[in-house]
Amino acid sequence: MSHGLHNLGPRKGATSAKKRIGRGPGSGLGKTSGKGHKGQNSRTGYSHLRGHEGGQMPLHRRMPKRGFTNIFRKEWSTVSVEALERMFKAGDAVTLEALRNAGVKRTSQGVKVLGSGELKKALVVSAHRFTEGAKKKIEAAGGRCEVVAR
Repeated sequence: MSHGLHNLGPRKGATSAKKRIGRGPGSGLGKTSGKGHKGQNSRTGYSHLRGHEGGQMPLHRRMPKRGFTNIFRKEWSTVSVEALERMFKAGDAVTLEALRNAGVKRTSQGVKVLGSGELKKALVVSAHRFTEGAKKKIEAAGGRCEVVAR
């Protein structure tokens, strides 16, 4: 067999012929056309709902409900001390605006500074929250932590 674009086609066994239903008893799919006798499944236009179990209480309704959604939950954009070391120069004021421009803060969220990593630069950091470790590291490097009201 010669190769070439004119010989492209599906691989052997990848496709199968369409079921020709209702074409006589010899086909094995005559009379009721593989739909059995009467009942909902045999009717035209029938398509079952996802999760429907024929009238039996569906599984997703038999399972107990768990948990709840706290509508007062506050979302926080987190930034590590290590990231501040990377993003800002010594003596810089790290404001919420500067963090938004750096792609750390999302508009509706508050900013929380985490204490992972090392900080060697003196930075004045303004954020909504600081972990104990972050506060210690910023102040040890000669910087200052300013808590901003949310």
